[in-house]
Amino acid sequence: MTSPRLGAGPPAVWLALAAAALLAAPAAAAAAATVDHALWGRLLARHVKEGVVDYAGFKADEAKLDRYLAVLENTDPDALERSEQFAFYINAYNAWTIKLILSGYPGVKSIKELGSIFQSPWKRRIATINGQSLSLDDIEHAILRPRFRDPRVHFAINCAAKSCPPLAAEPFRGAALDSQLDKLTRDFVNAPGSHRLEAQTLWVSSIFKWFAEDFNDDPAGFYRSYAAGELKQRLEQVRGPLRVKYLDYDWSLNGA
Repeated sequence: MTSPRLGAGPPAVWLALAAAALLAAPAAAAAAATVDHALWGRLLARHVKEGVVDYAGFKADEAKLDRYLAVLENTDPDALERSEQFAFYINAYNAWTIKLILSGYPGVKSIKELGSIFQSPWKRRIATINGQSLSLDDIEHAILRPRFRDPRVHFAINCAAKSCPPLAAEPFRGAALDSQLDKLTRDFVNAPGSHRLEAQTLWVSSIFKWFAEDFNDDPAGFYRSYAAGELKQRLEQVRGPLRVKYLDYDWSLNGA
């Protein structure tokens, strides 16, 4: 039997349904929101080859880089869904790092030269996001690490140094972010220059020391999770505890 009330519900019910629809609309729009990283992608494809950055090329295209930074400045990251927001901040960190290097190029040999005795280069407020002036440290330590809690971010953000994980030659995008982070992490872990295994001692990047808590104070376990091929076999053959030591960090510029 059809209820006599069907289709003739009280106005309060209709109002509640209408209100729910209105609330859902902004959420759906936010979920669908993306950022146009195409310009950044073209710059990366042109000026980054196997992790080596052509800073002279970036300098010649600095006006285009500035246009991309303006895109970031005019984006509300809070309107993005989580993966798009994560990608946004990684791209922002990398793009503003390039801009920081260009502020001293061609004379700069290391990003460390762009600081002072009073302020490190990572504390210079060079970025503008959502109306706020931010430093690279702000982006990394106040946003990327605490908000997203993904240790793979350390292989995506680039510090413009030779010992830093290579700068990816493509922008990060929310839809592909998980696979991008996974690939970069595996590439770094398995790169011959990123580690040295001697008997029961594994030498790894100082990144694992500086950000030990992000890797659960277990760099050896992290390496075992991402190792492949010969490295994986060698790690499996280690008997007993695996000692961890840290490689020296080369802060010279990651340019040609």
